[in-house]
Amino acid sequence: MRTVNKCAPSATYDGLPGCTSVLAGLLLSLSPVKKEAMRDILVTLLVLGGLPFALQRPVIGGLMWVWISVMNPHTQGWGFATTFPFAQLIAGVTILSLLKSREKNPLPMTPITVTLIGFVIWMNITTLFAIIPSAAWAQWNKVMKIMLMTFVVMMVIRKREHVRHLIWVLVISLGYYGVKGGIFTVRSGGNQRVWGPLGTFIGDNNALALALIMTIPLMYYLMQELPKRWMRHLMLVSMGLCALAALGSYSRGGVLAIVAMLIFMWKKSRHKLVGAALLILLVPLALVFMPDQWGARMDTIAEYQADGSAMGRINAWHMAFNLACDRFFGGGFSMYEPVTFAMYAPDPSGVHAAHSIYFQVLGEHGFLGLALYLILGFLTWRYAAWIVRHGRGHPDLQWATSLAAMIQASLIGFAVGGAFLSLLYWDVPYYLMVAIMVTRTVVGQQLALAPAPVPTVVPRMPPVSRNVESPQGRTVRPEVK
Repeated sequence: MRTVNKCAPSATYDGLPGCTSVLAGLLLSLSPVKKEAMRDILVTLLVLGGLPFALQRPVIGGLMWVWISVMNPHTQGWGFATTFPFAQLIAGVTILSLLKSREKNPLPMTPITVTLIGFVIWMNITTLFAIIPSAAWAQWNKVMKIMLMTFVVMMVIRKREHVRHLIWVLVISLGYYGVKGGIFTVRSGGNQRVWGPLGTFIGDNNALALALIMTIPLMYYLMQELPKRWMRHLMLVSMGLCALAALGSYSRGGVLAIVAMLIFMWKKSRHKLVGAALLILLVPLALVFMPDQWGARMDTIAEYQADGSAMGRINAWHMAFNLACDRFFGGGFSMYEPVTFAMYAPDPSGVHAAHSIYFQVLGEHGFLGLALYLILGFLTWRYAAWIVRHGRGHPDLQWATSLAAMIQASLIGFAVGGAFLSLLYWDVPYYLMVAIMVTRTVVGQQLALAPAPVPTVVPRMPPVSRNVESPQGRTVRPEVK
């Protein structure tokens, strides 16, 4: 039962500074008297102050959109900011800036882009055949806004520095909640759960855990680029606090995701022995720190038959599969209602959300929708693998290989943790897809401009003749005895 909202304003949790957010995090937490009003004013000033720059440079508007859509800073206030349409304002200014910009910002037509366009078109088609049209069109309106701005971000993120700024925005936006949640977990001894901001994709404790797990590899990438030792140490501490916050969420799917991600990062590490030693040392310490009730909840992973929540999810997965087998177009958006379970679920009374990105897309958009979604993930993974493979041996591309490997680690966490969450339309994986796509283009351009290695030609020695020239100038063969 949800008793305390750990990331929304509360008397027991407001004073925790966000170490990864110098402006949007630290000031929100340290506002003096009348914190509620100060937070609303601060967010408003940040947005309104950035709009003139966004109007001049579309990339600033795109980054502002990512910040407002991922962090949802307005949820940290209590007053007018919680309902003010900041996102719509930023989106409008960004699109206007894009239209009036003198720079050419075409949509990059890559296999990823084409597949995403096909997926969006297919979602529009399935909505026409939705089982519950009113609910489907309401959700369609939200999803299409996310997809529209994803394409806008694709158009404005064009260079290496743009990608770096995008990763920083994601880390600050999610790391803010991770640092606060980690400190709260330490203060409470892990006896209370960490929750995300209300009314957002990551408001649920499980969703927040997955978001923080995906942020840790991105923090590691940025840590490698920081010039000062104290900055790297601060980022390392932030990574640890994000991990503690993920554990403090009591998310079983989050634990599976972080295990899968750590295994992948260890396999990719150049110092496997040191990495294994650190894991052997730190993991038991973290587990010992958590209370018995946390361990009891994790034990239910192996005893899912006795867990009503797990069986409810399995019932929803069966329903989604049966529906997709019966309806080529799926059930459309927001079809997880009693009427649908009555027709397709083994247990009609066990109405649950999809609790899986795979069964969510299968139930809502059919097998074709699932195929398109999996192709998106496959192409993104292949792009990242291409960057890692071709960037080796090029010191100037070390940043790209490191980023691609860490995004792969984040995607591993999302692929595992997302199997238990309804986060199909959460925009962060799409932004990581954009980062990989742009990095692939930048790496390809740099490799094309790099001078081709000059092959080293070793002259061949002439064969040694077995003939012997006689003193008279005649060639005779030596006798073989």
